[in-house]
Order: sequence, then C-alpha cells, then structure tokens
Amino acid sequence: MQGEWAGELVGPDVWKICRELIPAGSVFAFLAEHREVLFPPGMFTDMYPSSNGRPSLPPQVLAAAVVLQSLQGLSDFETVQELRCDLRWKAACGLGLYDTAFDPSLLTYFRRRLRHSADPTRIFTKVEEVVAATGVLKGKQRRALDSTVLDDAVATQDTVTQIISAVRRVIREVPGGEETAAQWCCAHDYTDPGKPRIAWDDEAARATLVDALVIDAINLLGHLPEQELGEKAANAVGLLALVAGQDVEPAEDSDGRWRITQRTVADRTVSTVDADARHIHKNRTRHQDGFKGHASFEPETGLFTAVALTSGHGPDNHEAAVAISLLAEEEQDAELTVLGDSAYGTGDLRAHLQAEGHTLVIKPPPLRQAVPGGFTIDDFLIDAAAGTATCPAGQVANLGQVKADGARTAQFKHMCTDCPLRERCTKSKTGRNINVHPQHELLSTARHQAATDPAWQDEYRRWRPPVERAIAWLVAKGNRRVPYRGIIANNLWLHHRAAALNLRRLINLGLTRTSGTWHLTPATP
Repeated sequence: MQGEWAGELVGPDVWKICRELIPAGSVFAFLAEHREVLFPPGMFTDMYPSSNGRPSLPPQVLAAAVVLQSLQGLSDFETVQELRCDLRWKAACGLGLYDTAFDPSLLTYFRRRLRHSADPTRIFTKVEEVVAATGVLKGKQRRALDSTVLDDAVATQDTVTQIISAVRRVIREVPGGEETAAQWCCAHDYTDPGKPRIAWDDEAARATLVDALVIDAINLLGHLPEQELGEKAANAVGLLALVAGQDVEPAEDSDGRWRITQRTVADRTVSTVDADARHIHKNRTRHQDGFKGHASFEPETGLFTAVALTSGHGPDNHEAAVAISLLAEEEQDAELTVLGDSAYGTGDLRAHLQAEGHTLVIKPPPLRQAVPGGFTIDDFLIDAAAGTATCPAGQVANLGQVKADGARTAQFKHMCTDCPLRERCTKSKTGRNINVHPQHELLSTARHQAATDPAWQDEYRRWRPPVERAIAWLVAKGNRRVPYRGIIANNLWLHHRAAALNLRRLINLGLTRTSGTWHLTPATP
C-alpha cells in the first residue's frame, strides 16, 4: 500500500536548521521547498492499488531521489549513500538529520512500479506541466531535433560466448532443458563458467568448436519437450535460435558443417545479457554498441520538449521516423519551425511536416556524384508528369516503371556514347542511369533553398547548434552509457534524465511558486 508522509523525522529537520548551507537557487533547495507540490501523493496512487500490507516509503521521497539521481548520474547504491551523508540530499528529499535513508532496492522497486503503470513517464510529464504553467514556451515555435548513440551497459560478446550463454539460459529456464542438454549437447561442459579449453590461436580448433556449438544448439532446440512455455522460457528458446544462426553459415564443400559467416547481419544481437542492444554506425568512422537517444529541444529556452530511446537498427528507429512521434505531442495546430541535420532530411518526413503546416529548416542530405565535381541529379530536368528526364546535354530519356518504393529510373544508355559532357557525367560503359526519388521535387526544392536562401542559412546557423549543447547535457557525467538493460528501462531513465535537466533549467530561469501558481522570476542584475 502507498505510504503517506506522517511528519515525523529521524532527527532534526535538515531544511529548517541547515537552510543557509543549502545553495540557494539549486535543485536541492527547490525540492526541499516544493517537493510536496511538485510530486503530490495523489500522483502515484494508481501505482499502489492495494490497501493492505506494509505502507511503502512515501513515493514523493523516492521521486525526488530519482530526479537527483538522474541529474547526478549515480547508481542506486551511490544515491542512498548521498541520502545518508549529504545534507543537501536530506533536505531535498525531506529526511531528518539522523535518517539512514533506505535500502537501494527500493529505487529498483519504484522504477518497476513506474514501468508497469499506465503512465511510466509521469515524472517527465509533471515537469512538462510546470513548463506549461510558467508559459515559458509560449510563442517559442522552434524545435531542434537530434539523436546520439548511447553505449549499452553490458560487454559485447563473441559468437562462442553468445551461443554458450544462450544454451545455459535454456537449460536454466526451460522445463526439461537440463535433461535434453545432457543427452544431446557434448561440445562443451555448460556447467563450467569458463570458455572452452582449446588452442584459441589455432584456426582449425576454433572452426571445429563453432561447428560443434551450433550443432549442440540445433539439437537442443529440436529435442526440447513439446509444451506450453512461459515468457522467460520462450524468450530463452528464441534467443538461442537467434544467436545460433546470426553469425554462421554452411561451410563450402562440407557435409553439414558450420562456419563463421563472411558478413555481419545488419540487426546482429551483440550480447545475450541485453538482447536489445545493437551495433550502431553513427557515421562511417564511429561505431558503437547500444541504443539511440532522440530529443526535441527548444533552443531559445534550453528545454527538452520530448525524448525517446530506441533500438539502434531498423527503419522504425531511424531519426526521421522517430521525429514524427517526438513532435506528435505538440499543441494541435501549432505551426513550428523544425530544425534538423541531414538525418532528418528524408522525403517522407518533409512531406509529413509540410502537411502539418510546419516550416522546415532541415539540412538536405548531400548528393552523390558519379564523377567527382561532375553532374548530379539536380543538373537534370525531371518531368514526372511527362515521365521524362533531360540531361545537361539535352538528351531525353523516359522514366521507367514505378518501383515498389515509388522510385523510377531513367536510362540514357547509347545517348552517352558520343556525348561531349560524358567525362563530367559518368564512368559507366553502358551510360548514365538516374534514380528519381518519389519525392524528387520536394527534395530538389529543399536543396535549392539550402544553397541559395540567406534567411534559411541564417536560421539554421543560429538555432540548430544549441541542440548539440542539449545532447552534451544529456550525456554529461558518465551518462553516455545507459545504466540499465533493455529499451523499456532505459527509455524511462532517459525521460527522468531529461526531466531533471528541464527542472534545473527552469530553476536557473527563476522558477518559483506563489499563490498556488508556477511562474518565472528572472534574477535582477
């Protein structure tokens, strides 16, 4: 059942006797004074539906601790240590001077209750309500979008480690798994916590081990008892099937042997400890394992308007796809100026945002040149209505049939043979081919505007860079690495992190409460 604040402290009230020691204008002082209003008990009632049992710690105390924990980037253990030893934390959370706080596991239980509730991100939502009450975003129509890669909290595993770990999980979680493994799995002693004892510098020995482990996995999956599986058991079986097949392929000129594949699957699972983590290529030179963090940011006030954490792979997790959901919670009929780098420059997103009435200041992706310094598709005249493409030399080719993705192709073929501009156009022996995007006109107009419109360029240079600062705030103090496993838990953490940063920013802008309302009182010089 939900605990209530009884007003009894363990020792003197820190906020009363040590107020002068708590930095004025800090998050600590603000929570000490306004904690009960910011996080009223009724805000958490649905998380404690039972009226029986031992009362919990008042959830507003835990909510204040979570905000400070997210702001400082601390573990549960470190958070409790601060609550025990730091006067600022005691004042912010309403603890007495001699209070030894609580067990760190209470923070885990609190987050679990939040995660399974109807509104998991209610702390972020509550801070959003404070933002709305102050009116600080009134008339602020710019939204800068950006994303960053967040490192996972687990170690990346090789193929051998993943298969062995997945087999152990099936043995542990699936009824009958231990007996089946004892009968059919002989490549390794799966009760041994170490890796197989082979000559790891011997390529042939490694190949033999991989083949034997894959066969073990196949045999185990094929001979498990027919039965209805629970969630944990089903996940264990699915994970084994995934890791046993993602990195291997049948060996050439062999009778059923398996070998490490010569390519890497795009959606490869990098660890059985966190099956949601993925290998992410932010660009051609920067590779990380983890998740993608996305943010919508108001650059003038320095406030996050929306955040999300997603997997690092798949079209649904692309920046342009997530941007739609980030902007979906804005006020209806709000006409925004949306700023973003080239990752947000897709035709689908542009079409969607323009249909919503927004102004786009989004950098177009660079065009590929078939010949360095040569012609691009913008040098060709595309007439979608007539179904033709005219090259810089005046040759006309018909646009082909519409493909599944909506694109069309113009093939100039023999027209390029004796063309005087060929060296600036193509190196292909069969002539130039032009792939026309289904939103070609939209993208071409955006590229022209970005290259020639001084007002567009000034807007982008002035208001796009602040979102980089916002991302730096998000990942500061060790928060580049997520603290938990899985998308759901870390998405909740990212919302708490953004809520804490927004609260700190509001306090710096002069957030206060008088006569029952929130408002900003800027500091006088």
